[in-house]
Amino acid sequence: MFPSTYHRRAILLAGCAIAVATPALADEQRDYLPGQIVVSAERDGYGEDDGSTATRTPTPLIDVPQAVTIITADQMEDQGLRQLGDALRYVPGVSLGTGEGHRDQVLLRGQSTTAGFFIDGLRDDAQYYRPLYNVERIEVLKGANALIFGRGAGGGAINRVMKSADTMNDFIGASASLNSFGAYSLSADVNQPLSDTVALRLNGTYEELNNHRDFYSGRFFGISPTLTADLGPDTRLTASYTYDDDDRVTDRGVPSLGGVPISGYDNFFFGDENFNHSTNQAHIARTRIDHDLSDALSINASLQYADYDKYYGNVLPETTTATTVRLSGYEAGNTRQNLIGQTNLVATFDTGGVGHTLLIGAEAMTQDSSAIRRNASFSGASSVTVPLANFAVPAFTMVANSQSESELSTLSFYAQEQLDFGPVQLVAGLRYERFDLESTNIANGFSGDRVDEKWSPRLGLIVKPMENVSLYASYATSFLPQSGDQFSVLSALSETLVPERFENLELGAKWAITPGLFATAAVFQLDRSNSQAPDQANPGQIILTGETRVQGVELSLAGEVTHDLQLSLGYTLLDGEVRSTTSAAPAGRGLQQLPRHQVSAWARYQLTDRLGLGAGLIHQSRQFATISNAVVLPSYARVDAAVYYDVSDVVSLQLNVENLLDADYYPSSHTDNNIQPGEPINASLGARVRF
Repeated sequence: MFPSTYHRRAILLAGCAIAVATPALADEQRDYLPGQIVVSAERDGYGEDDGSTATRTPTPLIDVPQAVTIITADQMEDQGLRQLGDALRYVPGVSLGTGEGHRDQVLLRGQSTTAGFFIDGLRDDAQYYRPLYNVERIEVLKGANALIFGRGAGGGAINRVMKSADTMNDFIGASASLNSFGAYSLSADVNQPLSDTVALRLNGTYEELNNHRDFYSGRFFGISPTLTADLGPDTRLTASYTYDDDDRVTDRGVPSLGGVPISGYDNFFFGDENFNHSTNQAHIARTRIDHDLSDALSINASLQYADYDKYYGNVLPETTTATTVRLSGYEAGNTRQNLIGQTNLVATFDTGGVGHTLLIGAEAMTQDSSAIRRNASFSGASSVTVPLANFAVPAFTMVANSQSESELSTLSFYAQEQLDFGPVQLVAGLRYERFDLESTNIANGFSGDRVDEKWSPRLGLIVKPMENVSLYASYATSFLPQSGDQFSVLSALSETLVPERFENLELGAKWAITPGLFATAAVFQLDRSNSQAPDQANPGQIILTGETRVQGVELSLAGEVTHDLQLSLGYTLLDGEVRSTTSAAPAGRGLQQLPRHQVSAWARYQLTDRLGLGAGLIHQSRQFATISNAVVLPSYARVDAAVYYDVSDVVSLQLNVENLLDADYYPSSHTDNNIQPGEPINASLGARVRF
C-alpha cells in the first residue's frame, strides 16, 4: 500500500534533507560557479541563450529540441509590464483567456490551462494573477513538457525565473508610474551584500489598479526578500519568501449579440459594483541548495511551501438580446497548501569520444485544497433578465451550491541522457509519475479516490551543421487527469476515467546569428486524445474517444541587432480542430481562441546616449470565443509606443503609450458572453532611480 499522507510528507522532507546534507560528504573543493542570474548596471538586452529550464541541465538554448520564448528583464522594463498576462501578449503561440476576471488563464498551442505555471521550475498552480515585480525573466516552453514539469503542461509551460540576491554588488533601485486612468505603482529593489559570501535582496511593490471599465478598481501589494549564501567554494544556498496580496473588482466583460461582442458597451459594467470582488493572499517560501561534488558531478535540492487563500464573487452576463441581458451570479472561496520537494543529480562525462550529460531526478508533492461555492438566487430563480437601457442588478440572496475537500499526492522519478556526438546530439528521457487524488464532495457526500501511474517519454535529435546553427526533431508527451488541471474534486464519472493524453511532434531550426541575436523556426503537430465523448451506442454514457489536433508554424527573432537596436519579433500560423466528437463539440469544429495568424513585434532604438524610442505591434486574426463556434472575436491590430530619457546616470524617465491608434478590440474571452474589451489609448509615465 502507498504510504499515508503523513508518511508521504515525511518521506518528501527526509529526501530533501538527505539531498541538502549530501554536500557535506564531498571531499574535493573547487571554485563555485553560480548558475544564477547576476544583476549589473548594464542592460543585457532582449537576447537570451540559457536553455537550462528545458532540460534541468546546463544546456544552451540552441541545443534544446523545442521552441522556447524568453522575455528578459530589459524587455519587461521597456514595455512597462507589471503582470504576467500583459507580458504573454507578446509571445507567439499564446492566447489569453479572461480567467473570469480573477486569475491568469492562457492557451498554449490551443490548450487552455490555469495551472501550467512554475517558479524556478517548481509548480505554482493556484488560480490568481501573477505579478512581475520580483521576476528576472519569463520562459515559455512550447509543447508537451511532462518529462521536466510533470502532468499537465500539454500545450506548454510558463516558468518565472525569480530575482535572487547578488553577493558581488550592492544596488538600490526604485520606480514609480502613473497612467491615464489614474492607476499608479511604486516599487523598490534593494540588494546588499552582508559579506563576501552572503547577500540579501528585497523587492516590493504597491499598485492602485484602474482602467476604462466602469466601477473597476483594486490594489496590489507584494514583498519578496531573498537570501544568497555561499557555504563554501562549491556550495550555494538560496532562500526566498514572497507575500502577494491582491484585492480587485471581478469584471466578467461584455456579452455577445449576433455572434460578435455587443457593440457600444465597452466601458459598461455588467455586474454588481458592491458584490463583484476578488481577493487573494499568496505566501510562497522556497529554498534551494546547489553543490558541485566534482568537476563532472553536481546536485541540487529544492523545497517549496505555498499557501493560497482565494475568494471571488460576481454577477455576470449569460445571454443578451437587443434590449435585455440575462444575469446570474455566484461566489466561491478556495484555499490551497502545496509542499513540493525536488532533487536533481547532473553528471557530465565522456566515453569513447561521446559526450554525456546525465540527469537523474525525483519530485514529490502534497496538496490540500478546499473549495466552497454559493449561487445567487433572484427571488428563487438562478438567473434574472433586466433591461439594457435601465440596467440594475436586482436584490439577491446566496444559496449553498457545493463544498469540497481534496488531498493530492504525487511522486515522480525521471532520467534524461544528452549524448553529444559532435555535429549530432541526442536527447532521450523518461518520467514516471504516480498521481493520487482523494476528494470529498461535502454537499452530496460523495468521496472518490483516483490513482494514475503514467510514463512520459521525450526524444530529441539535434543536428548542428555549424556551431551557431541547429536543426532538431522532437517527440514528447504529457497527460492530464480527467479531474482537470485544478484537481479540486472527483465525480463518480471522473473517478473511473484514465487521463487525457498529449503528443507533440516538432521540427525546428535555431540560429545564433550573433551572441546577442537568436532566431527560431518550428513546425509542430499537437494531438490531444482520451477526451470525454458521448457513447452513441449507450445514450447517457461517456467514452474516451474524443480527439483534437493543432498544427502550426512558429517564427521568432530576439536580441540585439545593432548596438542601438533591440528586437523581439514573433509570428505563429495555427490550425486546429476537433477530430472526433467530444462532450464539448462535434468533429470538425474549430478550437477556441486559436487565431490563424498571430504577429507580435517590439523594438527599442537608442537615438542618443540618453534618448531612446520604443514601438510595438500585436495582431491576431479572427478567432472563436469558445468551442461552440457561435461567437467570433474579430481580428485586431494594436500599436504601442514608448519614449525613454536618461536624465542622468541615476535617474531615467519613461513614457509608454498603449493602443496608440485607439483600436477597438476584444483580445480574450471566457464564455460566449464573458468577453473582455481591450483598453483604449492610454499612457503611462514612469520614473526610475538606480544607484
